[in-house]
Amino acid sequence: MCELLGMSANVPTDICFSFTGLMLRGGKTGPHKDGWGITFYEGRGFRTFKDPEPSAQSPIAKLVQALPIKSRAVVSHIRQANRGCVSLENTHPFTRELWGRYWTFAHNGQLTGYKRLPTGRHRPVGDTDSEHAFCWLLDRLEQKYPKRPANFPAMFRYLATLCDELRGLGVFNMLLSDGEFVMTYCSNNLYWLTRRAPFGEARLLDEDVAIDFQSETTPNDVVTLIATRPLTGNESWVKMVSGEFCLFRLGEREYGHAAKLLTSKKKIPG
Repeated sequence: MCELLGMSANVPTDICFSFTGLMLRGGKTGPHKDGWGITFYEGRGFRTFKDPEPSAQSPIAKLVQALPIKSRAVVSHIRQANRGCVSLENTHPFTRELWGRYWTFAHNGQLTGYKRLPTGRHRPVGDTDSEHAFCWLLDRLEQKYPKRPANFPAMFRYLATLCDELRGLGVFNMLLSDGEFVMTYCSNNLYWLTRRAPFGEARLLDEDVAIDFQSETTPNDVVTLIATRPLTGNESWVKMVSGEFCLFRLGEREYGHAAKLLTSKKKIPG
């Protein structure tokens, strides 16, 4: 399985500390050696860095780790391939345009029967189940909302019902962002943590590295992290339940809902 890392913040914030913990799991402290990627939103645009090499040994990952790129929304992923070969086109995150916004998606899990999901004009470039599922989600959203939705929280609630359907095809843990909102959906492993004043020290689980956020923040800062597994050992991470989705904006949780557990796997019409 892969691992996810996301961030939502109310001020431009760098993610170097958390990214350090994640990149070590890409071939050093974890088996996720089949590529990595990270997308930083800046206004209506974004910067994406990807490499099909293990993040723990990637010079590009070390560059990103050293760069103080600040963003309000970040989506990152380290890959352990199970669908599709190890290649740049199969490396998460994936980004597409819809309603004049760039949407970035990353997935942890494995799906079966995904090739029969119709994707309309949103055609996958690689051959992963993840990118195919993303294109299917965009197609279904575009069918229901031909124009930009007036009520984005309602749109995300509809999107969560589509994620319920994908969960019926296997394991589907997801991060999705348009630069303003960060949506999470949990199938089996996803945690989140919100840091706010009074800030304290955080210590990574994967390396003996600590940071005192009191000296790095202001009293008004709010930063939420989402990860497949907790990255720090001295903070209280919230474990999401199967079928739960959360919607974050500017660091705050705007909405959260746990769907009913599936009693049988749904068949999605092709």
